Amino acid sequence: MPTELEELVGFIAHPNPQIRLVAIENLVPYSVSDPSIFKTEKLTPVKHLKFLIRDHPKIAEHALTILINLTADSSVVEFVASDDKFLGIALGLLVDSKEPNANLLAMLLANMTKWDGLKSIISRKQPAPESLHSDELVLNQLMDLFVKGADASYNKNADYDYLAYALADLSKHEEIRKFFLTQQEYDSVLPLNKIKVFTEHKSDIRRKGVANIIKNVAFDVPSHPQFLDEDQINILPYLLLPIIGNEQYEEDEMLDMLPDLQLLPPDKQRDMDNNNIQTHIETLTLLTTTREGRDLMRNVKVYPVIRETHLRVEDDGVREACERLVNVIMADEAEDGVEKAIEEEDDDDNRIVEI
Repeated sequence: MPTELEELVGFIAHPNPQIRLVAIENLVPYSVSDPSIFKTEKLTPVKHLKFLIRDHPKIAEHALTILINLTADSSVVEFVASDDKFLGIALGLLVDSKEPNANLLAMLLANMTKWDGLKSIISRKQPAPESLHSDELVLNQLMDLFVKGADASYNKNADYDYLAYALADLSKHEEIRKFFLTQQEYDSVLPLNKIKVFTEHKSDIRRKGVANIIKNVAFDVPSHPQFLDEDQINILPYLLLPIIGNEQYEEDEMLDMLPDLQLLPPDKQRDMDNNNIQTHIETLTLLTTTREGRDLMRNVKVYPVIRETHLRVEDDGVREACERLVNVIMADEAEDGVEKAIEEEDDDDNRIVEI
């Protein structure tokens, strides 16, 4: 016989909306404490939950919350993310400027992108809402939601911060890295240029997601000239500003630094999340793969910034990342030590990996 909880799960498919609401509201805590009750009968309860994201907003809210919790399980996330019809419904709701549960949809999408098969989103299209001023490519719509929707400016119910995590997971795939580096026809902008400005945003989620997107895309070595060119991506200021604090530098060091790093306010603070600092430093290290990248970092005095970061941030991961970068940019090119130091990033336990 089914347990009382299993019987309650059955009521989420009841034709009476009031009964559905009472049942699903009471089931939310069990999606964390006892998720197995939703995995019976070949995941039939999950099928019902997927249907409910279009129900009354309160029912949909609870259904999405449960799905977010359940998709921490790899078998459930594949079951949900591989459902093409459900994905289309979720994406359609997500871009609706009046959708009350848009943030929860963004969180669910962030979980779904952990399934590698979702990289197929690169070619997915859907009509774009007029108010979004995007094109029919879903990735462009997600980018525009993330940029234009910050601080609830597109949808009063959402800030779309969790799209940062979704885009970060997607950026692990080579074809989606190429997307970030390709000027889009509808607005003539590189997608990476749209999001680099969020490395100092007030949202921890945005900063972390964007830091990881930039790092993942930086694994595309042929694009490094784009990254470093002042007239293209010009990424260095967006990597260095989050890791610099209010420390004072010698005048000869300061004069050669990037203009964005000069004359900073006395209350300037570095990112409070040490993981973000480490990620930015690792991205800088990736950008030393070419001789041009190493020379540029020497010329604009990246070393003093890393020196002070190493001194002031009490975190083993950050300090190890600093040391690896310093080993490269302070090496003598004539001694062939630089290429060896870079190669070692792929050979030992300190290898820089995609996130």
